[in-house]
Amino acid sequence: MDSSPVMQYYDLVHDTIYRYTGPVLLSQQVAHLRPRERLRQRLLSHRLQIGPRPSLQRERTDFFGNPVSFFSIDRRHDSLAVQAVSRVGVLAPAWPDAAASLPWEAARDHLRDALSGHAPLQDEAREAGQYRFGSPFVAIGPQTLRYADYAMQCFLPGRPLLEAAAALSSRIHAEFHFDPAATSVATPVAQVFAERRGVCQDFSHLMIACLRALGLAARYVSGYLLTAPPPGQPRLVGADASHAWVAVWCPDAGWVEFDPTNDMQPADEHITLAWGRDYGDVCPLRGVILGGASHAAEVAVTVTPVAGRDAPV
Repeated sequence: MDSSPVMQYYDLVHDTIYRYTGPVLLSQQVAHLRPRERLRQRLLSHRLQIGPRPSLQRERTDFFGNPVSFFSIDRRHDSLAVQAVSRVGVLAPAWPDAAASLPWEAARDHLRDALSGHAPLQDEAREAGQYRFGSPFVAIGPQTLRYADYAMQCFLPGRPLLEAAAALSSRIHAEFHFDPAATSVATPVAQVFAERRGVCQDFSHLMIACLRALGLAARYVSGYLLTAPPPGQPRLVGADASHAWVAVWCPDAGWVEFDPTNDMQPADEHITLAWGRDYGDVCPLRGVILGGASHAAEVAVTVTPVAGRDAPV
């Protein structure tokens, strides 16, 4: 019997609407809404629908290799609607045996020595090295010792890196309460750490801060997670949400991912959108406007499984 993994297909609809209390005369926006191609993820189709129609729209790839859309609207408007519609195929990753990974100190030293010139500088280590340091949403300066102390209960001397990372993910899941009302996009990691509550973005930022405080490389992964409706109930349009999780770099295994919000490793129900140092690098939609006064935002995400026979090849 063939036991090879089967690709799972999904239709994604990500709707964002901004309603302004005053007229907007100019809007320039950057969108991370096109799912990323990767080894075990295929992008089968994608379209971006924008209203009002942009006067200029361009596609590019950002510093981290993510696809990015830029658009500009130069006529008066009082609302902005952006809908990203995609179809993707995902294979469950074959994550390495955590117990067989290098001791975490060896992984830390490998990065440190390679980047300081005391060991051969591998391309992968150079790329991973940029994720060892603080970033705008993961400012680890004065809090570094606190995050390191918190992580050290999982990162015991000589413990395999991936085993320790899994333990840290589980600890955050157990000790932090999921509370959408507790934080906002701008909530500092230090506040999340002190109050022990937040959402997936907060828990990912915290885990990244802990890993970086130990000298390890960790990056922020944004995407979507298929959620299950209550038994006997249909899937609700717009009931899903953007999701976030963490990847840690291991010299003998590459980037390995953990989802501290759900105490699991991503499988074929996690769909990758983009990755960077933190949320600020992969914000779904961000820009500047001229006018507008205040605004209200509405975001709805729908992730719908698609039968393989209905998915285009």
